[in-house]
Amino acid sequence: MAILHLTLPSTFSLLPPLAHGAPPRSANYQPSSLMLKCVVVERGMCTKASIQSGVVIERQCANYQPSIWKDEFIQSLHNDFWGEAYQRRFNQLKGQVKKLLREGRDSLEQLELIDVLQRLGISYHFESEIKDILERISNKFYKEGKKKNSLYATSLEFRLLRQYQFDISEASFLSTKGETILEAAKCFAINHLKEYIKSNKDDLEVEIVKHALKLPLHWRTQRLEARWFIEIYERKRTLNPILLEIAKLDFNMVQSIYQEDLKYASSWWRNTELGQKLSFARDQLMENFFWTIGIGFEPELGYFRRMGTKIVTLITMIDDVYDVYGTLDELKLFTNTIERWDIAAMDQLPEYMKQCFFTLYNSINEIAFEALRNHGVDVMQYLKKVWVDLCKSYLIESNWYHGGYKPTLEEYMNNAWISVAGPIMLVHSYIFVSSQITEEELERLTQYANTIRCSSTIMRLANDLLSPLDEQNVGDVPKSIQCYMNEKGTSEKNAREYIRYLIDELWKKLNEYDDEKLVSSQAFVKMSKNLVRISQCMYQYGDHGHTIDRDKINESVVSLLVTPIIIH
Repeated sequence: MAILHLTLPSTFSLLPPLAHGAPPRSANYQPSSLMLKCVVVERGMCTKASIQSGVVIERQCANYQPSIWKDEFIQSLHNDFWGEAYQRRFNQLKGQVKKLLREGRDSLEQLELIDVLQRLGISYHFESEIKDILERISNKFYKEGKKKNSLYATSLEFRLLRQYQFDISEASFLSTKGETILEAAKCFAINHLKEYIKSNKDDLEVEIVKHALKLPLHWRTQRLEARWFIEIYERKRTLNPILLEIAKLDFNMVQSIYQEDLKYASSWWRNTELGQKLSFARDQLMENFFWTIGIGFEPELGYFRRMGTKIVTLITMIDDVYDVYGTLDELKLFTNTIERWDIAAMDQLPEYMKQCFFTLYNSINEIAFEALRNHGVDVMQYLKKVWVDLCKSYLIESNWYHGGYKPTLEEYMNNAWISVAGPIMLVHSYIFVSSQITEEELERLTQYANTIRCSSTIMRLANDLLSPLDEQNVGDVPKSIQCYMNEKGTSEKNAREYIRYLIDELWKKLNEYDDEKLVSSQAFVKMSKNLVRISQCMYQYGDHGHTIDRDKINESVVSLLVTPIIIH
């Protein structure tokens, strides 16, 4: 079936605060002395009538399930894999792995070792050695030209060189039949799978290839992939016991670090008391922390995970204020208060919004103070800008919703890449991970360079694509699939195919932006792709990210944060 193409603008801009279409309906105020009540309606949605200044305000609620991860449980988390004894053993194994990297008999053996280190989640300990090996292979390629290697060897070489940003073109790797190596490798994988399923000779290999075909390796969340592959690698007849032990040890040692970061974040959330005060909002601190692992898993990024969890939690809370609970008039007041960024402006807000703004105000000011103290840079104006942009994008969607307006796909996309909260998460991430913060780099980031726009757009489309159209959430406007269907008069199947096409194309662009000199921080450079990876992981199990398949996510949470890997 032919792909339907739609050319989106090369740059995005915020739409004006009031969208086109019918004017928004005002809140329905009715004097009454009724007590708070909640009436459940279909699909878990409900309405609330709350008393404010002697009047009853009809509100929506989403009937979110309470979190199963209580602070008492989180504070009790513990594994035994920490301390000097484990660090000494790890260092011994690390030395042995470096020796293996040096003593590889040929290029293919070294490439295979690098691939295994990546899949086991420990390649980040050997970045210098890996880059030296790939540098030699790259130089040899350009000096001697392409050799007649097997399809497997050629595809592995191509992937690793490109992954480490070596300037290797697809044209350099053309197969004898004129197909690119990427196309040939895909055909090889599919045929390999079919052959193994047909012969049923090796269940382990079938499992590996099936896993590969579900989602490209380049799109997978690194730490979850490491846990999966460690268990797979242990079942291989050709396993290297050194690699298996160091991978298990690393996973468990890093898990103990995650647990301490999580305890800090959970204590902060408990102390805000917002989980109880804003009962209409999602209480999902554990899931929010899980996002930060997907964005930055390395053990040294503890400050990012602790503060990043605060940011994701605040975003979630404010998103529910706009989508679920606030009236349109209240949301306009709240947006104005965010723009003023003045504690005195809280007086105009209802009580629940005061609590929300006060927590946000204190948290962001604390972040700005830490950046000023540690880096000598005042980041407040940049942080304020991204929060204003986010809240304005939320208000646009609220205007659309209350006015019954159906945006075009272009209108929706111009706003949705901001309302998905990708830009605000990445700008804060830069501040959390950079060893040196500059105003020049902050200026580029808050103007939303290509990398940020592209990754945020994929994040939004992945959210939309994995959402059933018949389960619209409270406060939702039409998403990209509905917008495309309305605009083109096409089927849901065609619309989903088009959105998948857009995601593929945007991933290509995101890979091209690797050379964009956006910031000097290498830790941050990885995060734009990691944000997309964890969003694609999370949105496999939910509808619009508002509610998620708890069983699937809980399984992943337990594997990364609760249960260590057994070391015999």
